[in-house]
Amino acid sequence: MAAEKLRDLSQPIDVPLLDATVAAFYGTGSKDERAAADQILRELQNNPDMWLQVVHILQSSQNLNTKFFALQVLEGVIKYRWNALPAEQRDGMKNYISELSRDEASFRRERLYVNKLNVILVQILKHDWPARWQSFIPDLVNAAKTSETICENCMVILKLLSEEVFDFSRGEMTQQKIKELKQSLNSEFQLIHELCLYVLSASQRTELIRATLSTLHAFLSWIPLGYIFESPLLETLLKFFPMPAYRNLTLQCLSEVAALNFGDFYNVQYVKKYNVFMVQLQAMLPPTTNIPDAYANGSTDEQSHIRVLEVTQENVAALLMGLEYLINISYVDDTEVFKVCLDYWNALVLELFEAHHNVDNPAAVANMMGLQTPFLSGMVNGMGSHLLQRRQLYAGTMSKLRLLMICRMAKPEEVLIVEDENGNIVRETMKDNDVLVQYKRASGQNGKGRLAPITLLWWDPSLDPRLAGMRSCTGPPFSDYCKHETFCNRFPIRKPRSRVMMIMRETLIYLTHLDHDDTEQQMLRKLSKQLNGEDWSWNNLNTLCWAIGSISGSMMEEQENRFLVMVIRDLLNLCEISKGKDNKAVIASNIMYVVGQYPRFLRAHWKFLKTVVNKLFEFMHETHPGVQDMACDTFLKIVQKCKRKFVIVQVGESEPFVSELLTGLPTTITDLEPHQIHMFYEAVGQMISAESDPQKRDEYLRRLMDLPNLKWNEIIGQARQSVDVLKDQDVIRAVLNILQTNTSAATSLGTYFFPQISLIFLDMLNVYRMYSELISNSIAGGGPFASKTSFVKLLRSVKREALKLIETFLDKAEDQPHIGTQFVPPMMDPVLGDYARNLPDARESEVLSLFATIINKYKAAMIEDVPNIFEAVFQCTLEMITKNFEDYPEHRLKFFSLLRAIATHCFPALIRLSPQQLKLVMDSIIWAFRHTERNIAETGLNLLLEMLKNFQASEFCNQFYRTYFVTIEQELFAVLTDTFHKPGFKLHVLVLQNLFCLVQSGGITEPLWDATVPYQYPSNEMFIREYTIKLLSSSFPNMTPAEVTQFVNGLFESTSDLPSFKNNIRDFLVQSKEFSAQDNKDLYAEEAAIQREKERQRMLSIPGLVAPNEIQDEMLDS
Repeated sequence: MAAEKLRDLSQPIDVPLLDATVAAFYGTGSKDERAAADQILRELQNNPDMWLQVVHILQSSQNLNTKFFALQVLEGVIKYRWNALPAEQRDGMKNYISELSRDEASFRRERLYVNKLNVILVQILKHDWPARWQSFIPDLVNAAKTSETICENCMVILKLLSEEVFDFSRGEMTQQKIKELKQSLNSEFQLIHELCLYVLSASQRTELIRATLSTLHAFLSWIPLGYIFESPLLETLLKFFPMPAYRNLTLQCLSEVAALNFGDFYNVQYVKKYNVFMVQLQAMLPPTTNIPDAYANGSTDEQSHIRVLEVTQENVAALLMGLEYLINISYVDDTEVFKVCLDYWNALVLELFEAHHNVDNPAAVANMMGLQTPFLSGMVNGMGSHLLQRRQLYAGTMSKLRLLMICRMAKPEEVLIVEDENGNIVRETMKDNDVLVQYKRASGQNGKGRLAPITLLWWDPSLDPRLAGMRSCTGPPFSDYCKHETFCNRFPIRKPRSRVMMIMRETLIYLTHLDHDDTEQQMLRKLSKQLNGEDWSWNNLNTLCWAIGSISGSMMEEQENRFLVMVIRDLLNLCEISKGKDNKAVIASNIMYVVGQYPRFLRAHWKFLKTVVNKLFEFMHETHPGVQDMACDTFLKIVQKCKRKFVIVQVGESEPFVSELLTGLPTTITDLEPHQIHMFYEAVGQMISAESDPQKRDEYLRRLMDLPNLKWNEIIGQARQSVDVLKDQDVIRAVLNILQTNTSAATSLGTYFFPQISLIFLDMLNVYRMYSELISNSIAGGGPFASKTSFVKLLRSVKREALKLIETFLDKAEDQPHIGTQFVPPMMDPVLGDYARNLPDARESEVLSLFATIINKYKAAMIEDVPNIFEAVFQCTLEMITKNFEDYPEHRLKFFSLLRAIATHCFPALIRLSPQQLKLVMDSIIWAFRHTERNIAETGLNLLLEMLKNFQASEFCNQFYRTYFVTIEQELFAVLTDTFHKPGFKLHVLVLQNLFCLVQSGGITEPLWDATVPYQYPSNEMFIREYTIKLLSSSFPNMTPAEVTQFVNGLFESTSDLPSFKNNIRDFLVQSKEFSAQDNKDLYAEEAAIQREKERQRMLSIPGLVAPNEIQDEMLDS
């Protein structure tokens, strides 16, 4: 009865009854009572007329939670239906909310409630200001002058508005609306500026001053510079800095100003500000203070305009004093403090390096300034003199900074041996997230992050991130009741992340370029202290060696060679004289890391290379956890960059090193685990691949594979006597290990692996066939659970490894037709036929990836085989993967990758399919791009693009598009407007552009509409326009017909301009409210990728910034 009374909204709602329902929701009653209350509240919130009761509820209820419920209803209307409301209802509601926000009594009594009102008011402003509420800013400023309490709330509103427009608008408002709001705020800022200055000069109320400083901090990144430098604002801020109550907020404001890009025009004011700040800082924190020991909120003044402080001696003294403070603060044992300091050091050193780098490269300066190089000689000489003075000015600070970077260098990923919390040296068991911690680099919002607004059916005020610090709601956890799909994702992290190691390494490389000699001397000095025991510790040696490894490639080759000779010699000596397994493990770890970072040095010094490799062989017998893994990993890394050195006879040698290695191979690998042996075989395969003489190469391969071949022949020989021997689990493991060893060698050798795989191929297929039958029989007899037994798992591992070996060889082998002819036909029945005959749980997904590789490799030569492949895998795989989105995850992606390979290289085979089979293909593609797994959806979209382009160029274009055009468009808009599919935005846009271009250009000559309808359209373009408008209007009733029509017309007008086409769709997603209040970075992923590529090219242009062992290009070692 009570529920029915609440549901009847034809009369004013019964507020006491609503209070009781809300209280029951938050109460401690039974689960059924809370569930019933939850159901009623959800129904009310979804009722489109409920918002008309909001004013009545707010006026009548004394229950804070009931008021929040009413405000949540109102917020939903403002977000999704505001523009559809009659003008008088909009005006009445915004006036009412505006008055409530200025209620002084409410602000004092219910600040949390008023803060929610503020959020709703800003939501209204995003719709109505300035066009329908031009007087908002003057009205707000006038209200602020009536009371300090109201003024404080006005500051909160202004701050929220600034954040919504400048910090968090992308993806939440259309680009035109963002531009309009920014212009309005700029044009009316004078009133706000005057109010802020008045408050800071006249008020004595702490809360109001703090609110004003906080609001100013939100403004300073975008307001016209004149309001900062041509007003008393900076002087006023500096007056507040010494006051503890305002110090942090003031410092945030000053840092924001320092980060602005204002050229030279305001240098005088900037220098004055810095000098006053330094005087105040020295008064609060004397230079003699031991900051790491007396650490107490000593933040930094992060300036990007340091050059203006270099003009006079007085300024230089203040500058160097500030940098000295920052060096000391950087030693504080606090990760967050260090990251802030590191960000500043990186920016400063980069600025010094770029100036130094450009003068050393006159062509770069000429290009940058648009001049011819001959005209620059005088200019460069003058700049060089100035730069020399700057480098001398900072020399002392940079030297201290090098020592800091060396002492605090973070652990690289390659290092596997770490000290645990008990002081023991152990093998790292997981990624070192504490050391290689995520690192926030400055973003376009000056590093500000924001929690995404919560999308709820029912709102808990304690969860609203915009009311942080003011949470006072009681009752059961809201998550117990709220089942809305976005609730669990309410706090996505928006901050970009990197690793401290990357930034430290980059900074140290710039420092090395600025002064190679000082870097070398500091490192060698610290290494000598390790050798003589003066400064010995695991941590000191680790950070030093990590720093040495991090600067690889940044010195001139001659200097690097001299430096490395001393470093490696001292490290090897240290290893010899040290006692204790832990000490030796730490030293071994560092030796391996350092030598792995300097392939250029090793290629130029054969004796050092041979010594290092033999030392690695010694470490392969060391059983301390992690040492053998690092030894094998380092061996592979060195061989990849120096492989030619191992196959030629060096001076003083009687045979190539690879021959010597193969002779002693059984002894070298005797203590290694199977996975380490596989890595070792991959490394030796790299050596053999560098041999140019086919006879020697085949001989080396035979010797390398002697051990596994001997065991293989033994097993196959026994199996010919009794096939049951292959059922023994020890034998199965031995077969698996042999195949894995072959795969490792094939990975390195590619085509040159042909003699070896030819030896075992047919026997391997027989083993594959037998194990497949065993698996099928086990599953048929034991049911689905049989596939989980260790015996079946082991058999399947052998099958997968056999498929992986074949795929690896065919993928790595050069495109030679005879290889495909020899290996593909024998596999058709043992592999493809077996897949078709098997039970679903016994089908290996690797079959799909193998044939995708074969088709990608041999392309059109496989056209005749496609029908057999299609018949064997298509229908049966679709039945496995289309029942739901979870079963057989490995088969899904590989199936669509195979389909894409066929569409790309064997399209004529698809055209020959029957209409029913083609429909099955298209249905599977649509199913793929609707999948919530990103890789599968992207593969489906890429496959769809291939199909569209191929059919567009074929004689069946009209027939295909007449059947599928409308279906594809409808399904594409469905995923485009689904937030689960945001990562596919780029491909969604490309497919839509392809479709719209096709109809606009007249590429489809037959009508796309149903020919039986009485109305005939003048063209396919007009039909698709009208169809799209109807489709979107029915799907998004919150959008007006004019908005939908404008969007669709915009799509057709921008089909030839991809950026405009893309921006039009972004704006539509915001207008439709499908993507509002979400993290929409995926909509801009393409632009972010372009920026990352530019950064990569910049790094490649600076020696050492990309480590030599990380460069993918083949490094010549002849």
